[in-house]
Parts: sequence; C-alpha cells; structure tokens
Amino acid sequence: MSVAVPNLAEYCLHTAQKAKDASAKLARVGGAAKDQWLRTSAEALRSRCATILEANQRDIEAAPTFGLTAAQIDRLKLNEERIQGIAAGLEQVAALPEPIGEVLESSRRPNGLEIQKLRVPLGVVFFIYESRPNVTADAAAICVKSGNAVILRGGKEAAHSSRAIVEILQDVAADCGIPSDAVQLVSLQDREAVSHFLKLHEWIDVAIPRGGEGLIRRVSTEATMPVIKHFSGNCHVYVDEFADLQLAEQIVVNSKCQRMGVCNAAESMLVHQQIAPTFLPQIGQALADQGIEIRGDERTRESIPTAQQASEDDLRAEFLGPTITCCVVESLDDAISHINGYGSHHTDAIVTRDLAAAKQFAEQIDSAAVMINASTRFNDGFEFGLGAEIGISTDKFHARGPCGLQELTSYKWVAYGTGQTK
Repeated sequence: MSVAVPNLAEYCLHTAQKAKDASAKLARVGGAAKDQWLRTSAEALRSRCATILEANQRDIEAAPTFGLTAAQIDRLKLNEERIQGIAAGLEQVAALPEPIGEVLESSRRPNGLEIQKLRVPLGVVFFIYESRPNVTADAAAICVKSGNAVILRGGKEAAHSSRAIVEILQDVAADCGIPSDAVQLVSLQDREAVSHFLKLHEWIDVAIPRGGEGLIRRVSTEATMPVIKHFSGNCHVYVDEFADLQLAEQIVVNSKCQRMGVCNAAESMLVHQQIAPTFLPQIGQALADQGIEIRGDERTRESIPTAQQASEDDLRAEFLGPTITCCVVESLDDAISHINGYGSHHTDAIVTRDLAAAKQFAEQIDSAAVMINASTRFNDGFEFGLGAEIGISTDKFHARGPCGLQELTSYKWVAYGTGQTK
C-alpha cells in the first residue's frame, strides 16, 4: 500500500517533523491520559475487529506474491482471538508503572542546592520491523507509554493490517489528550524511505531495527542517530561437568526447539569432556527426536555418529531453524573463551550444580543475558518482568538486553536553588 507524494525526501522530513512536534506535546501528558489511551484503544480494537480482519485478509491474499512461506503467512494472519491478544497487550502496558518523571537520585549539596536526576523520554523513535501486525500495536504502546513519539516502518506484507491498527490508535488519541502524530505509520514502501529517515537526526532521536541481520547492519551503517540493536543471536548452552544431565537435556531441547526462528533460541551447544561420552548420545537422540541436525567437532562426532562436520562458519551461525552446533571443551575456561569468541553476546546459558562455576560463568561471559540452569528462551522483556519490550540490545551503551519502558527513556538533572551563585 502506498500514497502519492510529490517528493520522497519531503514526505520523510514532514513525517519526522510532525513526530518531533508530537513528542514535545506528549512530554507534557500525564500517565493517566496515556493509560486511558491504551485502555480505550484496546476496547476500540475489539469493537472494530471486523475492520481489522478485512484489512488483514487483503494482506493474506497478497502474501504469496511476496514469497511468504506457510509459516510466515500464519504469523501474519489475524483472527478474533489474536486481536483479543493484541488488545490485552495494550492493557498490560497500561497497567505498568509510569516511568516518566521518576526521581532516580536526589541529594542536597553543602551550598543548599537540591539536585534531582529525573527520568525523561528519548523523544522520537524510528522503528523498522518485520511483518507481524501485533508488533505495530506493541511498539506504539510501549513508545507512547514511555513518552516517545514513534514512526513505524513495517513490512509491506502487513501494510493493510498495520494501517487499520494505527488508524484506530490515532482515532482514539484525540479523545484522550494524546497528539495523533505521536503514532505514525510510514505509508511508502519505497526502500529508500528508510535511508531518508536515517539522515534526519535533528528530528529523530533513536532508530530501532527489528528484523534480519542484513536490515540491522544497513540501519547501523546509514543511521545518523543512535541505534538500539542486536545483529544476530548465536546463543549457547554449556553443559558443565557438574550438570544434572536430565536437567541439561530439558534445557538444551527447550532452548533450541521451543521456537526456533527467534533470536534467543540456542544455536550452539558446548559439553565438558568429562561428561561428553555419557551426555552426547543422550542429547543426540533427544535432538534427533525433534528433527534437529547436529553439526559437531571431531569429539562430538565420535559420540554422535550421525552428526555432520561443523565448519568455522557454522560455529558463528544463527540458523533460526532445525540445526545446532556442538563442541566438546576441556574446561569451563575453554567454554567461556569459546562463547566470547564465537557468540553474538546475546544470551548464553550454563547448566551446572557447581555454584562456583555458575558464578565464574556469569562474571566472565560478555553477553547481554546469562542464564544459570535455565533456557535461553527466557531472555525476553515479559519473562524478565518488564511487561513489554520493543527488542533486545547487545550494545553496551544506553540499553542492553530486553528493552522495555525504562530502556526507552533517558534522564536529566534538575537543580533547585535559592539564589546560589558561583
């Protein structure tokens, strides 16, 4: 779906300027009004379910022309139950504590100055994401709740569904005191629109790409504003020599198989040499039962004859499907070195009954999230108690790990005086 515009650059600039103006107005809106907008929008999504389903049907009919697989079409498809879920998601965000205006620190200086560190919005978020329609509502909710205007650039596969959702959110906004331009959907499918937006650092405060590694690297290269991102999710599970092997099997299988096409699914497994002869046949069978291909080093293949030879590229790969690599390591130190060298600093897990080993692993693994005796699949905003997330970051500046309401804020210092001069 597209609209006729006289000039692509002018359209992008005008959209960004409207978002900047809306963000200034939104900064003056209290938490009660934002929560009312979220709850009223949830009710409107339910009452206008037929409109959304009609738009979604147009996307479903067009899906084959975009080369979508059956699984991708299923993710795109909406029904009444899924729309109920989208609406419930808005209500869950409304129930979260208001982040803006929170006093993070305060102190009184010897000269009498009262110093406060206050949480404030980032401003304008440019969000580029995949085709799932629910992401449109989720992103709008978390951005506005955290006081930010958002420019949504979704995939063309869900253009009609996303437009129907955004129009409902905008219709409700005016009645709740929310500027309607706080949520805007880019109507143009021109790929160059993204490049134009990424040049507008005077109007856009942060870009957040959510999709394939190619898209994220393109955004990171072209952006003139900060980018919250992760490139890939080569997540590891290390089975220590002191692991409970039944527990280890459960964790590996869940980390890999519960949902394969997501960034916190396990792609690599490391096994301590002391338990490898026992554990590898066990986990090899368990993964085979799930239809998983194992690509391993020489020692892995000795215990799992059906395993294929792992290449150097395999050890760094994010498969997002039924393949996992496996290597036998001589020690915990070797496991840590391997993960820090081959991993993507996203999510890595250890299975062990040795508290000292768990502590060393947690301290020395250079990743956004470290799991101790738990599945990598728990690196998620909802699972971590954030209530919602807009993505996961492997950066070290500003935000790391699941990015929820607080990660979409910054802070400023306010000093209260009584005439102090220096």
